Amino acid sequence: MTTEINVGVKSQIKTALAEVNKRDIKNVFFVACGGSSALMYPSKYVMDREAKGIDSYLYSSNEFIYRNPVKLGVNSLVILCSHSGTTPETVESAKFARSKGALAISLTNEPESPLAKESDVFLKYEWGKEADAFATNYSVMYQLVFGVLNLVENNDKYERIEKNLEKLQSTYNRVLKHTAAAAHEFAEKHQDEKIIYTMASGANYGVAYSFAICILMEMQWIHSHAIHAGEYFHGPFEILDKETPFIILLGLDETRHLEERALSFSKKYGEKLTVLDAKEYDLSDIDEEVKGYIAPLVLNYVLRQYADKLAEKRNHPLSLRRYMWKVEY
Repeated sequence: MTTEINVGVKSQIKTALAEVNKRDIKNVFFVACGGSSALMYPSKYVMDREAKGIDSYLYSSNEFIYRNPVKLGVNSLVILCSHSGTTPETVESAKFARSKGALAISLTNEPESPLAKESDVFLKYEWGKEADAFATNYSVMYQLVFGVLNLVENNDKYERIEKNLEKLQSTYNRVLKHTAAAAHEFAEKHQDEKIIYTMASGANYGVAYSFAICILMEMQWIHSHAIHAGEYFHGPFEILDKETPFIILLGLDETRHLEERALSFSKKYGEKLTVLDAKEYDLSDIDEEVKGYIAPLVLNYVLRQYADKLAEKRNHPLSLRRYMWKVEY
């Protein structure tokens, strides 16, 4: 069954790339809201590191429309994501992109959703504990991004990243076993906290951002903020004391030094520090050349385990909402 799903994912990517091939793509816009924004950050990082001629931009869906980027047009690829495919701002962004002549490719878990119908091409990803990593949202996004780079600029990492993503589920399984006890301990220690900050940089920042605004704020009603490690010493470090909890992510990309510097300082003056370091995980299946790109996917998977344990300990289900989908906004 897994093999059939993976073949289906590859077929979807092939269809999307065929549409890209019909255009003269000069720029790529990554557009999403909330949790879906998380996969846009590492994808933008990939484009910044790998693209030689393609410009790339990252927008919140609503701002994308209001700012009306002057470079958006017939030579643009707009990549959008919404899990339900019903996020109004993202659906409108797909319409807006197409009205400007851009190619709109969306990722969603719901193929019959408004977003899927308003896009030129949609890519369905799998979701849930039974889904193989290769067919989930981060993986599908990476396959699309590296596919575009290969098609437009002859980037040679497409097949390599695809092969590594096919091994990702076994990596997830090993890492999850390794971090299970730590996730339980985190939940025990933080179940009564009113605020928890998250910090990261580079390709990992989107993971910190998503965990802060979606898991902690939206799903657990815990005050939070995603701090960029490169900005830590330009204001945010003043909030650090022995009673303030921080989650600090350490990845494997070129910006790791920023995260290490922030952690080193935090250890001097803070005590409630939870450190998730990709170097401590068994990523032996992953090629060294792409580990920096894969690390955010692994960190995100680990943090989801932390979220599940925290929600369970607090008796506050991740599905519980106060306003979202319940009142007009």
